[in-house]
Amino acid sequence: MASTGPDKPRFVIVPHRPYARLLLGMALLLWVASVAGAWMLASRLAAPGLAKARQELQVTGRRASEAEALVKQLRQNVSTLRRSDQISRSANTELQASLAEREEEVSGLRADVAFYERLVGATGQRRGLTVHEAVFAPEEGGTWRYTVTLTQNLNRGAISKGEARVSVEGVSNGRLRSLPWETLVQKPGAPGQPFSFRYFQQLEGSIMLPEGFTPQRVRVQLRADGSTVDQAFPWQAETPRGD
Repeated sequence: MASTGPDKPRFVIVPHRPYARLLLGMALLLWVASVAGAWMLASRLAAPGLAKARQELQVTGRRASEAEALVKQLRQNVSTLRRSDQISRSANTELQASLAEREEEVSGLRADVAFYERLVGATGQRRGLTVHEAVFAPEEGGTWRYTVTLTQNLNRGAISKGEARVSVEGVSNGRLRSLPWETLVQKPGAPGQPFSFRYFQQLEGSIMLPEGFTPQRVRVQLRADGSTVDQAFPWQAETPRGD
């Protein structure tokens, strides 16, 4: 190599070392071999644990799949049971309602049979023209539907003929008040409701009660063949039946 200084030699002799590269290559080879050996040793040591972990992972995966399938089946069973329970409850409710209706019908039929037996039976008490009962049921629009049952079995061959009037007694604004037939049907001078029967007859119609009026007693007046029958009953209201 050339030198620019005046007192320094113009060339420097570098000694030749032919084994330096060889030593460097051997050192690199030894490092690579040590790394490879460490990796192989680590693989051998970790291989059993890794295989076991993989096996456990597979088992856990199968169990998870089975558990998921079981949960899905259980949910489906619960849903089916709920629907079945709802259907059973609904059917039971309908059955109970139907039984209640049938029992009510049977009770009414028994009462009708007893009524007819007393009216036309050989052992029934003989009575002239009379009011058996007066029943009221609320209607849409605020009116009341009345059913008044008239009977007579004193003279079975005769026909009872005349007219009936209904009046209602109750309380309005803290005072006793009586509503006559004309007020109930809202027709001034309205005639009574005609009747004509041999054994019994049911008179039906509608009346209107004033707002704030609380009915307590109903009075039915019958006029037939020059005679008058006047009977009073406690106000009896029925609950309208559903379809």
